[in-house]
Amino acid sequence: MNLVGHLECFVVVAEELHFGRAAERLGMAQPPLSQRIQRLEKELDTRLFDRSSRRVALTASGRLLLEEARDLLVRVDRIRAVAERAGERDVLRVGVPEDLDGAVIAALLGTFRDVRPDLPLDLRPAPTEEHLRALADGTLDAGVLRHPCDTAGLSLGPMLGQPLGVLLPDGSPPAAAPELRLADLEGHDLVVSRREMPPAALEDLLASCARHGFVPGAVHESPHPQFTLGLVLAGTAVALVPRAPAAPGTVWRPLLGDPLLQRTSCAWRSGAPPEGPLADLIEVTTRVLRTEAAMTPVHQRVVLRPSSGFLA
Repeated sequence: MNLVGHLECFVVVAEELHFGRAAERLGMAQPPLSQRIQRLEKELDTRLFDRSSRRVALTASGRLLLEEARDLLVRVDRIRAVAERAGERDVLRVGVPEDLDGAVIAALLGTFRDVRPDLPLDLRPAPTEEHLRALADGTLDAGVLRHPCDTAGLSLGPMLGQPLGVLLPDGSPPAAAPELRLADLEGHDLVVSRREMPPAALEDLLASCARHGFVPGAVHESPHPQFTLGLVLAGTAVALVPRAPAAPGTVWRPLLGDPLLQRTSCAWRSGAPPEGPLADLIEVTTRVLRTEAAMTPVHQRVVLRPSSGFLA
């Protein structure tokens, strides 16, 4: 006998005190429902309802069973939820930046597959702010975050830095130099990613630029990389981005002294030290970001002012 199923039927009948309404709530016909209650009474060797043509009422045994049945069904729901979460561990859900290079994505998937061939990664590209919400509500197991961001309630892996350079039109006067100072960009507008540059990070970037002699004439928020490229090609603005293959018509130039540094780290919900698959993921991700994206530990390169995402 499906005891849990029969108890679920019993509770609904006890609440409705009407077999017809109870059957409607349960989405079943009335005769099978009556049969289930009869089988439950036979199994428990007690009468649970007084039935007549005019009314249905709980017996003393029925009233005692109702409270216990409700408690048991709550525990069953908890067990089902635990089992469902355990099943989700068959996939590790990881948030990554939307603009993470394709070669880095491929290396991350391939390297983790070598370490954990039985546990696939579900990579979910989104802005850091969305990753923070997903980490908080448990829909992500880990995230690759861009800093600065609010890391309350999170533990962080090694902080890695990647120098930002300048993407500008090929043939423009600043492009003639092999390296540039931020002050060389004075008079240019700046284009930034709307999704990858939240307000706190943008404020920090502009403050760092100003300290090094570059105050953009205007700041344009780009919804996607192609829009950024269009503004750069048109000579409307420059972009401050990590080293990447330049699109036709553009060049990328490093900044003297690496005055701007994009910081990245793995993050997960605070608690016990990571172990098992999560520990493997953090190690693999950190290694791949260093080898494939040329990121380096921040503490070996620079000293950052508090809460800064960029070099002071």
